[in-house]
Amino acid sequence: MTLNEALVVAIQALKNAGVPDAANDARILLANALEIERSRLTLILPDEMSEVALARYTDRIDARCQRKPVSQIIGTRAFYGREFVVTPEVLDPRPETELLVETALAQPFDTVLDIGVGSGCILLTLLAETESTTGCGADISDAALDVARQNAKRFALGARSQLITSDWFTDIRDRFDLIVSNPPYVTADEMLDLSPEVRNWEPEIALTPGGDGLDAYRIIAASAKQYLTSRGCLIVEIGHTQSASVQALFQAAGFKGITTLKDLDGRDRVVVGNVS
Repeated sequence: MTLNEALVVAIQALKNAGVPDAANDARILLANALEIERSRLTLILPDEMSEVALARYTDRIDARCQRKPVSQIIGTRAFYGREFVVTPEVLDPRPETELLVETALAQPFDTVLDIGVGSGCILLTLLAETESTTGCGADISDAALDVARQNAKRFALGARSQLITSDWFTDIRDRFDLIVSNPPYVTADEMLDLSPEVRNWEPEIALTPGGDGLDAYRIIAASAKQYLTSRGCLIVEIGHTQSASVQALFQAAGFKGITTLKDLDGRDRVVVGNVS
């Protein structure tokens, strides 16, 4: 079987399984099975495929037919120009979260705390994009922290980052110029409408607090000021219907200059509040 023939079979299998964008996923997984850059595929598609490579490819396509996310199959996901290690223990970094990073980078900060650090994509990107900054990432999941540590090592940021087990702010002792968070915010009702890739393969604890999806913001808004410096700033990602509610929580907690920013799809995505 040639590579092209294997690709055609894989695309059809993915389509039959209801996988969106089947052709693109099939090419990504083929390149991964062959351990080559995707840009090389077109040049070698007429080549014969070895039995070993075909077996690897078949395993990957079978996993994708079960709606396992591509990132979990290949083990990485691109975020802000870097490839982050991902596993079923952490959220898959999403493009809309890059708005949170861009917003944070527009603030002056020397120290940053990421509450619910997950894979570390937010914290580590902020450190990698700045000089001499240091940061702390907190998560209740030790398994998620293991992934964040892998990524810290991957980007040589271990010396500038501290990763600790903490239930929100319970074990936080310092003050920071910046606090960021992409907390669980999917409502109980919205969970039913999530794609199988998200609902069945990503950690529920990182997706939803249940109910109206606002519990994490209640905790963060009420506690954050005591962990911020006098020039401190709090930035959180939100669900696109939650701006008014989260802004109200920020206001009740005494934050100033509260604003909501929209993502590239024009949806409310990030809320910002300042200490002063």
